[in-house]
Amino acid sequence: MTTTTATRKLTLEEYLVYDDGTDTKYELIDGELVEMPPESDRNNLISLYLLVEFFKFVPIKLIRHKDTEIVVTGNRTRVRFPDLIILTEELFAAIDGRRATITQDMPPPALVVEVVSPGKVNEDRDYRYKRSEYAARGIPEYWIVDPSQAKVTVLIWVDGLYEEAVFQGSNSIVSTTFPDLKLTVAQVLGVGEA
Repeated sequence: MTTTTATRKLTLEEYLVYDDGTDTKYELIDGELVEMPPESDRNNLISLYLLVEFFKFVPIKLIRHKDTEIVVTGNRTRVRFPDLIILTEELFAAIDGRRATITQDMPPPALVVEVVSPGKVNEDRDYRYKRSEYAARGIPEYWIVDPSQAKVTVLIWVDGLYEEAVFQGSNSIVSTTFPDLKLTVAQVLGVGEA
């Protein structure tokens, strides 16, 4: 369950300096602070497993795990906290030494992964809203890992829209950004087993 905490709309600048004195993470959705609920243990394990697998192909400095936000646009400015982000060298140079925020004037990351939490609201957020937000941001590859539906959807950005491929079971996940990555859906959802 998500909770909206602001009574008035915040600008991006206000959001970037907002501090309520807690460790609570918030996304900015159309000017409102939306508290990020804790992840399930399984979702955390899935995102950690993917981090370890990407580490085989990507230097650690280019991998972000639940700690870097990305500014996207919706009706108003939105800020998202993906589960896993793979940066490009150019993007790494742009954010190096600053707050871990990928702003709109920076290049997009190479890949973003979201692990879907159970519930209709979360499904809509990851499949619908983030899909259009990440496409508008020009993110070349977006993975939606869905434990409830036992599938991984890989979206490849082509001419401003995502083309979709869905993988299940023992299917190998095909990544155009990381063609040497050899993972099956069963391995990802079974957090390394299969």
